[in-house]
Amino acid sequence: MIQIEDLRLIEALSQSASLSAAARMLNVTPPALSARLRKLEATLGLALATRTSRQLSLTAEGERLAREGSALLAQLDALPESFRREDKRLTGTLRISAPFGYGRHHVAPVLARFGLLHPDLKLQLELRETPWPDKHDSDAVIHVGAVRDSSWIARPLAPNDRWLCASPAYLQKHGTPTEPHALLQHRCICIRENDEDASLWRFRRRTATASKGVPSTSRRAPARDSVRVVPAYTTNDGSVAREWAEQGLGLVLRSEWDTRDAVAAGRLVRVLADWDFDSAPVTLLVPTRRGRTARLQALMAFLEEALATSASARRPLRALRALRAARPVRPVRPERAGR
Repeated sequence: MIQIEDLRLIEALSQSASLSAAARMLNVTPPALSARLRKLEATLGLALATRTSRQLSLTAEGERLAREGSALLAQLDALPESFRREDKRLTGTLRISAPFGYGRHHVAPVLARFGLLHPDLKLQLELRETPWPDKHDSDAVIHVGAVRDSSWIARPLAPNDRWLCASPAYLQKHGTPTEPHALLQHRCICIRENDEDASLWRFRRRTATASKGVPSTSRRAPARDSVRVVPAYTTNDGSVAREWAEQGLGLVLRSEWDTRDAVAAGRLVRVLADWDFDSAPVTLLVPTRRGRTARLQALMAFLEEALATSASARRPLRALRALRAARPVRPVRPERAGR
């Protein structure tokens, strides 16, 4: 018979790159963990993992057991909350994943305030290059950029325009482009993120009303166009790209939240401000309603209020309300798990 400890064992293995790392997570020795794994495999009559001296990976059967076992563990962990304690205190653990830059500058401070309000709650923030709910190790995922198909629900958190910027020194030396196709004559800094085409920059001419923060009522919106820039520098870290731009190495297309302070301080200059480049909205990915605990519901409400309030200082209220009124993305089961 499978025990709860067996489910926690296979869950730890699914989140670790080696047997030693999983043993540290469970606070046991590697030989003891290896013996427990062999016993579980014998009970099931299945090979759950392949292991070498340095690496461990789950078999298809092991992945299935980890996935379904983690769901059972989550239900067990949430069971006490189903009895609705009178004091309404939140307990247990919340695991949140977010991108490095946005997570460090925006999510971490919000979680700190949330934690002070709920001292009995344990919070785990995992910063990643491209977080996505393809594993069973997060209760909520904060995503920046276009949302591809997922079995989770996508809830808008905050708008996030992308600004084209360069340093004053670069513009003085190379000139300022007057329209997007002129970027072909410039040195550009590209960012690889979210499986996007890093060197294909899409844009649309802003209308007179939209430039004032009011949606255009014109029947014909300006056509969307694109330009394939030639990268002089490429990185998977947006902060590095912005720093390169500040050093005068080229033009960068980067999120407003990461460039606004540099523009205000004069380290960067916004270029082609009359053109709208593809935005990278901030989205909260959560399980369907049946899979949400009371602590996750509380976190969702807190994040939506805190990040929307922060965004409202940067964008007109009408545009923000339009974003908040957007319908959540319907859950779509992908043909294969997203990376």
